[in-house]
Amino acid sequence: AIKLNSVIQRGRNDDQLLPLAELARQQNVELRLIEYMDVGNRNGWSAAEVVPASELLSQLQQRWPLEPLGRPQHGTASRWRYRDGAGHIAAVASISQPFCGDCNRLRVTAEGMAYTCLFAEQGHDLRPFLGTDSSTDELQAALKAIWQQRTDRYSEEREQRQGEIRQPAEMAYLGG
Repeated sequence: AIKLNSVIQRGRNDDQLLPLAELARQQNVELRLIEYMDVGNRNGWSAAEVVPASELLSQLQQRWPLEPLGRPQHGTASRWRYRDGAGHIAAVASISQPFCGDCNRLRVTAEGMAYTCLFAEQGHDLRPFLGTDSSTDELQAALKAIWQQRTDRYSEEREQRQGEIRQPAEMAYLGG
């Protein structure tokens, strides 16, 4: 299934939500609304530009009635369907409704660094486990240990960490 990812920013492209939804409905693709996130340091992020998913969904609901489908366990997106059967909407609300405690996402860069969070400042080097001298079992054990030791909860801690100088990995580096 084709999914159309979109980031709606207040004052930048928030007037395009309904036209984008109309396009997705016409093309029978799932529109995914991703809250504007402070991933990395290069996107000039400002909390004032975040349009909460609930606000976006409310705008859509005024035009087309929606029925909630929920968020699958360990999923990042909550889903809705149009009551008229014209498709689905998904929302990734990592700013307004963090889901760190339920996240099971791990990103591996082209350099073999594993990141347990999109907002992480450091990765874990998997290269020693990727060569011909290592077994799949060793890689699995390393990944399990990395995951069990993870402390990433940035989305849940964002408010308390305001003002900190952070050097998170950039989205393009992480594969997003």
